[in-house]
Amino acid sequence: MLATNIYPWLTFYRRQGRDFEANLESSIKEIKQSGADSLEPILSTPEKTVQLADVLIDQGVAMVSAYVNSKLHEKADVEESIDTVLKLARIAQNRMGTKTIVTNPSPIRWGGPENKNDDQIKLQGESLTTLGEALSKEGLTLAYHNHDPELRLAGREFHHMLASTDPRYVKFCLDSHWIFRGSGDSNVALYDVIKLYSDRIVELHVRQSKDGVWTETLGEGDIDYNLLTQVISDKGIRPLVTIEQAVENASPNTMDALAAHKISHARARDIFASFLS
Repeated sequence: MLATNIYPWLTFYRRQGRDFEANLESSIKEIKQSGADSLEPILSTPEKTVQLADVLIDQGVAMVSAYVNSKLHEKADVEESIDTVLKLARIAQNRMGTKTIVTNPSPIRWGGPENKNDDQIKLQGESLTTLGEALSKEGLTLAYHNHDPELRLAGREFHHMLASTDPRYVKFCLDSHWIFRGSGDSNVALYDVIKLYSDRIVELHVRQSKDGVWTETLGEGDIDYNLLTQVISDKGIRPLVTIEQAVENASPNTMDALAAHKISHARARDIFASFLS
């Protein structure tokens, strides 16, 4: 099973001046044509989740996992945020058989320099366990995901989300490139994270870069994915592989979303063959 996250598609579509949701059927057809078995969407509302599920079913694309943002560092937001995640997760599970819910607890302000204080970080960790336990009762797995801000200040937010939470209820979605970038483009930090938290890894988000800049397709670059695959395999782990080969402003611009993803997914099937069933 090879999955693709919706985020890279959004970045390619935006670059092409296209709206992914304007013609959802056409967009999902491209995902099917790209060679992915499953789409990991970003769920936002019940209505959009149902609409997406209908199109995925019609096009024969699975939704093994789903990404849902949460806000867990302020007491005023925790209950509503958990309720929202549970509501969306139930719809995904009932309509698509979704098994894993990936969440990245939101920062104080997206793209901002603010850092959470210790009280906020502690509350967020406690809330993650609460959410994970609630999802577990529904037969779902919660996987914690991070971007690069959580690695600031000695990675105190990132490490607390895994060191303080109950491993029975909070698993780990290893986003290799956000760990790499958030640690100053460090492969040393990436492999230390794998060593520390390998027993929690249930999903792997994959992106490549060259000299720190995201490439259009998966291939050789800053991260040695053949080595990473071997290290994870040696630990007896077979995570869900989700391709997230997005583009940013400095990325090369030589192909569209479908062409790039066809290349990335074909290469992923070779690199991660030991994980794919």
